[in-house]
Amino acid sequence: MKTILFIVNHNITLYNFRKELVERLVKENYRVIVVLPVTEDTKKITDLGCEVIDVPVERRGTNPIRDFKLFITYRKIIKKVKPDVVLTYTIKPNVYGGLAAAVSKVPYLCTITGLGVAIEGGGILKKISLMLYRIGLSKVTKVFFQNEANRQIFADAGIGKGRYELVNGSGVNIEEYQDIPFPAEEYPVEFLFISRVQKAKGIDSFLEMAQNIKKKYPKTVFHILGFCEDDYQEELEKLTKEGIICYHGMQEDIRPFMEKSQCLIHPSFHEGMSNVCMEAAAAGRVVIASNIHGCKEIVEDGKTGFLVKPNDAEALTRAVECFLKMRYNEKMELGEAGRKKMRKEFDRKKVVSQYIKEIENITNTTA
Repeated sequence: MKTILFIVNHNITLYNFRKELVERLVKENYRVIVVLPVTEDTKKITDLGCEVIDVPVERRGTNPIRDFKLFITYRKIIKKVKPDVVLTYTIKPNVYGGLAAAVSKVPYLCTITGLGVAIEGGGILKKISLMLYRIGLSKVTKVFFQNEANRQIFADAGIGKGRYELVNGSGVNIEEYQDIPFPAEEYPVEFLFISRVQKAKGIDSFLEMAQNIKKKYPKTVFHILGFCEDDYQEELEKLTKEGIICYHGMQEDIRPFMEKSQCLIHPSFHEGMSNVCMEAAAAGRVVIASNIHGCKEIVEDGKTGFLVKPNDAEALTRAVECFLKMRYNEKMELGEAGRKKMRKEFDRKKVVSQYIKEIENITNTTA
């Protein structure tokens, strides 16, 4: 039995977006081990047929001693379980898990799910982050990128030695969203924001837009779902009391909110490939998103939704008002066009097949 080791920083990273890959591997008789910080939700992963090893990860921590200890921990795990292939996701697992696999001479597949604020923001943090990636991916078997812009940055920096492959993000499970009908015309028009509540995800533009729109269209409803990671809790509570927004915190099941909303708004500053935009489009919802890589591959401006300049509340307000002025059947047509695009280009089965092919190439070679 061949062993596959996943190294991730959170349950959601694996379960929400890659459980189909895990299920396929288990079905094909691979032993699957997952290294991640254990929480009360980890049972979902063990229920897939995986073994789990608890390793806490400080996603935003920059303490070099703790990061070195993380590398040592990953190294010990790899030495103990002797995986045939290691798969890593997000920056710390990619860098320190990748380095541990390299030192152990184990093939590893790294996935860049987005560059993050450190690289996107430029300056010294970008240089440090790219240096860490250059070390961590020095012997990588293959790097999967979710958009061409991210791939080009790594190519320009000489990271990964050109061992690249593009995937359409994590893909979307079409079956999970295809049966959600468009909300009835007589309902109040409701909008969704589903993301971590932080500046990089465009929450400032969203809140300003919501206040602008509510003045002119008081019956509109703006739902916000997600962890409050930056210092926005007080403002969210204030605007909820004023009836501007409805903040629901982190929600495990987004379907009930998707069912009653006509449109998803995603004014993010940077993405690998936006999962929530794919999910909304697969559900036949119109998507208003930033005109950035990771969103513009999903949204066709004027055909499946609207693209707006990031960090521009006025542009976002205009796009939302444009949507509100559309006839009901026009909204439905945009949503259905988005659903068809997801079926054709972003079906998660296609993404899973790319990973399976690479894993089989490695395991067959080493057999």
